[in-house]
Amino acid sequence: MSDTESAKVNKYQSIKSFLSGGFGGMCLVFVGHPFDLIKVRLQTSKEYTGLFNAVKTIFAKEGIKGLYRGMATPLVGVTPIFAICFWGYDLGKSIAKTLWRSGPDEPLAMSQILFAGGFSAIPATALMAPSERIKVLLQTQGAGKEKLYSGPIDAAAKLYKEGGMRSIFRGTGATLARDIPGSVAYFGAYEITKKLLTPAGSTPDQLNSMAVLFAGGAAGIANWAVAIPADVVKSRLQSAPEGMYTGAVDVFSKLVKNEGPGALFRGLGPAMIRAFPANAACFFGVEVSKKALDKLF
Repeated sequence: MSDTESAKVNKYQSIKSFLSGGFGGMCLVFVGHPFDLIKVRLQTSKEYTGLFNAVKTIFAKEGIKGLYRGMATPLVGVTPIFAICFWGYDLGKSIAKTLWRSGPDEPLAMSQILFAGGFSAIPATALMAPSERIKVLLQTQGAGKEKLYSGPIDAAAKLYKEGGMRSIFRGTGATLARDIPGSVAYFGAYEITKKLLTPAGSTPDQLNSMAVLFAGGAAGIANWAVAIPADVVKSRLQSAPEGMYTGAVDVFSKLVKNEGPGALFRGLGPAMIRAFPANAACFFGVEVSKKALDKLF
């Protein structure tokens, strides 16, 4: 293959990764948003005694719509975020091949996959941080309380008026602290699980739908097993009134001092319950859409 042909193939591969990642992100939001809302409520409020109490209380006060509060932001935001994430993962694999001096057709070593996974979080954070900031604020507007924001656009406008772009991007460092190690575990677990499930004489690309769903679910579990403490810090920082904390380190120190180390794992239950089905749907959507795009170009 000539250099020109190779560049063309890489270009198409990047486009496919971008589009399939976006579709996978949409699948993830539809399946996982109610669990994410419960996780954020548990992380930011002492109103609930636990997972089942939170579900019962939210449903009683706000109905089924309450479980989907704030979904517009992640649905609009997650599509490009996951598109960039999977594009970043593909780019990270290319960078890893260059750094490790691997041949174009040589299979990636696990160290290269882990590098690419961590790298994917860097470009995605540019959209992830403001999207999560707005989502968390909308999710923590409980029933019976004054609603400060009518929707994502209103929230973004008020945040900008309050503190400019710095306010909208509050929690960017905490988002990176969560997503870089989380993405290492995420993509690493997915690739490892796919290899373990691949029958002799086959390739991971030939796995059936159930195997892909299981590998995607395992990836989600691995991600949150690593990321939950940083996610708690991020949620507290992004939902707090202006001036309450000086940054992520301040949140961490006050949280541990006032509530103990266990507070760093608030929301772990719903995060784990959500992780498997949501990320199974995500990776299934990615694989299905990628195969469809392979037939188109």
